[in-house]
Amino acid sequence: MQLTPDRVDAEYEWVRNRAPVVVPLLNDTRRQLGTLFETEVDSVSRDVYKEEVDTVFADGEVAVNIAGYVGLLRELDVENDYPGFIVDEILGRELAATIAGGQPLALLAQATFHFADIHTHGEDGENAGVDDLDAALAAGFQTRLPGWDWRERDSPFSRE
Repeated sequence: MQLTPDRVDAEYEWVRNRAPVVVPLLNDTRRQLGTLFETEVDSVSRDVYKEEVDTVFADGEVAVNIAGYVGLLRELDVENDYPGFIVDEILGRELAATIAGGQPLALLAQATFHFADIHTHGEDGENAGVDDLDAALAAGFQTRLPGWDWRERDSPFSRE
């Protein structure tokens, strides 16, 4: 794979245009996690998702890494799928973390990726990495976007 500015632009467009698949998965993940943690979590619109894709890809250093993960997962296929289980999990986890940003959100996105991934199944005939890609996009963006009460209030550990 060669990453050029044109390839990064193409992956950006693909991620942005994936909103009809990613946003329902993102919102479903939020709904399920909200139930588990007994809290209300705001849903995300397609427009908000697209705006956040724009924000993430505006940082060239982040964009080139996200484009690399996206390109690899889109193209990844393993005969009988299971032998490739580890590589698509690693790529998906790292993509989610990269989208979410630095710690602690990166770790949270990685954990959320695994949660979203078990609820995500690709279409027949799709490459094995595509469902992991969708789960990673949902996990990364749901983690970085507002809507969780604990992220909306000041931390009791902040020094002002």
